[in-house]
Amino acid sequence: MSDFYIPENYKSILSTYDTQVAIGFLKRTFEDKLSESLNLIRVSAPLFVDPKTGLNDDLNGVERAVNFDIKETGNEAHIVHSLAKWKRQALKNYGFPVGQGLYTDMNAIRRDETMDNLHSIYVDQWDWEKVISRRERNENYLKEEVRLIVRAIADTKDLVNERYPALKTKLCREVAFVTTQQLEDLYPSLTPKQREDAFLSEYKTAFVMQIGDKLKSGEKHDGRAPDYDDWALNGDILFYNEVLGRAFEVSSMGIRVDEVSMDEQLRKAGADDRRALPFHKAVLAGELPLTMGGGIGQSRLSMLMLEKAHIGEVQVSLWDDDTLTQAKKNGIVIL
Repeated sequence: MSDFYIPENYKSILSTYDTQVAIGFLKRTFEDKLSESLNLIRVSAPLFVDPKTGLNDDLNGVERAVNFDIKETGNEAHIVHSLAKWKRQALKNYGFPVGQGLYTDMNAIRRDETMDNLHSIYVDQWDWEKVISRRERNENYLKEEVRLIVRAIADTKDLVNERYPALKTKLCREVAFVTTQQLEDLYPSLTPKQREDAFLSEYKTAFVMQIGDKLKSGEKHDGRAPDYDDWALNGDILFYNEVLGRAFEVSSMGIRVDEVSMDEQLRKAGADDRRALPFHKAVLAGELPLTMGGGIGQSRLSMLMLEKAHIGEVQVSLWDDDTLTQAKKNGIVIL
């Protein structure tokens, strides 16, 4: 059964029809602003990949990919979890120069995903990636790009509010940067998610940095695969969600591993077997461009901008009977 939180006195501001129209408007608007801000062009993306390439996103390393056999070839295919690695290979194959990048309209199935207000087994996001230079592999450049993304999100929200005046929430444009270790030092008795809630209740918009490695406590703030983000140069963009009263992640992103950080992180993660895969060989040999990138949740952004309580109000997925019953009882329209 999914974990369904119903805010007190919640009622959708927009009708189901207006919600659908608004989703189309905000997606078109944000795509334009994102591509202009980061110098990205749209490319086509795969729904499935060959597992032998190592291109699928392994997430936390335990999630099962949806797989099927292809009748014509007899080969196996895996539905993508995300395109974190594929994009980097594509930048090389397509000949992108430094300073330019791509974005895709990515759809995925995550069969082992938690199901609650924010999570669904269906994932839709803008996956983006751009080529950077060696000198740009630093925290300051990462922060600059985060600010550009936050500005694009806030600009889009302002335009959505202008079109639908009943929507009142505004997004804070000033980004508070904090590392996972600083969060642990600030709130040692709280869980990682509780730390984010506490921090965002004060700062409203934040970039939580350095996710994947162990903290001083010996625990991780959150899991990250060892073979795409550099754990020292990554993070999550979060806003404070007024409807749910909690921190709300809209993007995971970062500067990608080079040969040095890939080697170190594979060793730390006990994932040395991946060194034999084509993608990993290419990174370790320095054959792929240096890049940064991330994913921005389309349904997450729609939830935030349209002030919805449940992700099922802005996307079509499958839910357990209890969620559907509770939603109907409380006047929440699950698509």
